[in-house]
Formats: sequence, structure tokens, C-alpha cells
Amino acid sequence: MSAQERPSWDNYFMQLAEVISGRSTCLRRQVGAVIVKDKQILSTGYNGSPSGLKHCAEVGCLRQQLGIPSGERTEICRAVHAEQNALIQAAKHGVALEGADIYTTVEPCVLCTKLLINAGIRRIIYQVPYPDSLARELSLEAGLVREPLRSGAL
Repeated sequence: MSAQERPSWDNYFMQLAEVISGRSTCLRRQVGAVIVKDKQILSTGYNGSPSGLKHCAEVGCLRQQLGIPSGERTEICRAVHAEQNALIQAAKHGVALEGADIYTTVEPCVLCTKLLINAGIRRIIYQVPYPDSLARELSLEAGLVREPLRSGAL
């Protein structure tokens, strides 16, 4: 394999986020996240029910049953977001995230964005845009860089 065929670091970590999303237990959207610093993986996460609780595939999706559109009433969702799970895993294992980047298959919502800002994440690289203007506004104010990485670039 030539050096030209090797994926860029951004593509490499996004490919890993895609693989991690395969562990998701969400019925509506599978999301994976990888937190990286200095080209080293610090933590990963995917969206799904809290540890030890039944998965959505077992109990169904209340948001789906009620016909709630994507991005609305997220507080009644069983799942913990991929970004949140990556942050939680880092905290459980005492891993500092200041100055790290996060690669996520879907652009983070406002709640995840606020958590990422407070964790000291410096850059969000995402594949699929998510319609949350407040998340983008808060990122801009905090100096948190948001960069799309189109799936065609992989």
C-alpha cells in the first residue's frame, strides 16, 4: 500500500467512530464517537440505554411511538448519546480530555455541545449534520471548532 492510499488521521478516526456506532442499541439512529488527543484514542462511546438497563430493541422507542421528530423532546429518550458516553468513560477511568478532539458520526446536539465545552474538547469533527443552531452558536462563542467530514471523503 502506498502512502497516498492511507487515510488521513481525520478519516481514520471517523472510520473508527463508524465502527463504534455499530454497538448502538438505538432504534432510530446509530451514533459513534471517538475522543482523541495527539493521535491517541482516549475514549469511545455509542448511543444506547444506560448500563444494565433494557435496550430500546427490547422495550421499544417512546419517541418513535409518539411520533416525535428528531431533535425534539430528547429528555424522554432512553439512550445516552455517544458523546456523553465517551465523556463518561473517560471520567470513569480518570482520563483528562483538555485539548482533545472528538470524532462523531452525527453532529452533536446542544446538550452534548455544552458538555464537550466544559470537558475542554477543542474540536468536533462530524460526518452527518444535525439541525441545532444553538449548539453551533455556543460552539462559536466558546471557540470550539466544528468541522464537517463528508462521508465521501472517507
